[in-house]
Amino acid sequence: MRPKVLMIGPGRKVHGGISGMVNNYYDAGFDRMVDLCYVGTMEDGSKGKKLFCAVRACFLFLIKLPRYDIVHVNMASDSSYYRKSVFIRIAHFFHKKIVIHQHGGNFREFYEKELTDQGRNKMKKVLSMADAFIVLGMVWKDFFGSIIGKEKISILPNAVQVPEQSGKEYGLHKILFLGRLCEEKGIGELLGAASVLREKHPDVHLYLGGVWEDETLQKKAENLAGFVTDLGWVTGEMKEKYLRECDIFALPSYFEGQPVSVLEAMAYACAVTASDTGSIPELIIHEETGFLTPPRDAQVLTENLCRLLDDPELCRTFGERARRKVKTEFSIEDNCRKLLNIYENLMNQQNKQ
Repeated sequence: MRPKVLMIGPGRKVHGGISGMVNNYYDAGFDRMVDLCYVGTMEDGSKGKKLFCAVRACFLFLIKLPRYDIVHVNMASDSSYYRKSVFIRIAHFFHKKIVIHQHGGNFREFYEKELTDQGRNKMKKVLSMADAFIVLGMVWKDFFGSIIGKEKISILPNAVQVPEQSGKEYGLHKILFLGRLCEEKGIGELLGAASVLREKHPDVHLYLGGVWEDETLQKKAENLAGFVTDLGWVTGEMKEKYLRECDIFALPSYFEGQPVSVLEAMAYACAVTASDTGSIPELIIHEETGFLTPPRDAQVLTENLCRLLDDPELCRTFGERARRKVKTEFSIEDNCRKLLNIYENLMNQQNKQ
C-alpha cells in the first residue's frame, strides 16, 4: 500500500526554492509513488491575499487530514515557521506521523538573534513533535541536532532532473542569476562586479531572472541596461533556454539553505561561483566544481567572475565536473526513493505500535 501523505508548503506557483523543489517532485512523478495531496499555505501578493490563503489552507488541511497517515511540512524560518507550527500542532493532536522538512538559509540567525528564550523553548517543543526531521546538509544536521538531538534527523539534499546536454558553448561571457532580486541575495555586489568586469570584457552580459524586492537596486540595474537584462521570474522553457545559453552562473547570497538554482546551473554544466554559506559548500567544491565566494565580498566575487571570463577552458572543466556531481549525487530520482523510504519507515513504526 502506498503511503498516504498530506504535504504542505507555499503554493506551487510561489516564487521561491521550496515551490521549485515541490514542483521537481511532481515532475519526477513522486505523486504516483505515494498517495500525495499538496496544500499551499502561502501565495505571492498582498497581505490580504496571503491571509486568505493561510485561512483557506487551514480549512482544507482539517478536511483532508483524516484520510492521511503522514503530514509532510516544508518549513523555513520567520513567518514560515509561525505558519507551519500551527499545522504541526494540529497534526500532532490527531496523532499523525509528522515529517518536518527544513528549508531556507537564515534559520540560525532567526533562532539565535530574533527569538527570545521563551520563543526558542516553544520552537524546541514544536520541532520535537516531528517523527522524522529532514535537513539539506550536514551543517543543518549539526545545527538542528543541537536543538532536538540528531536521532530523528536525516540528510536529504535538494535535487533536480538532469537534462540531456548538447554541446555547451563556453567563452560567451553570459552570466546568469536566478532568484529573488534583493540585497540579501547579493544583487548589489553582483551589479557592482558586472560594472567592473565590463571594463576588461566589454561583451560581458548579466541576465537577472527573478522578481524585484528592492527599488534602489532595481533602479541601479536599469541604469546598467546596456549589459544587464531583467528577465523577470523565469520558469519552464524560458529558464531552460537561459541555463543552456549562459556559460556562467552567479549566486552571491548572504545566506542560503541549499539553493535549487545552483543545482540547476550545475546540471546544465554552467561554471558556478556561489557564496560559501549554508550547504552550498556540499555542492560546490572550491576550484574543483566551481568557485566559493565569501558572502558580501564584492572583491572576491569580481575576481572569481574575472577568472571565469578569462578562461573558457576553466569554465568547461568546472561545468562538466559540476554536471557529473549532480548526476551522481543530486538526482531527483534518487531523492524520491530516499524520501519514499523515510515514509515507509514511519509506516512500519506505526504498524508496530
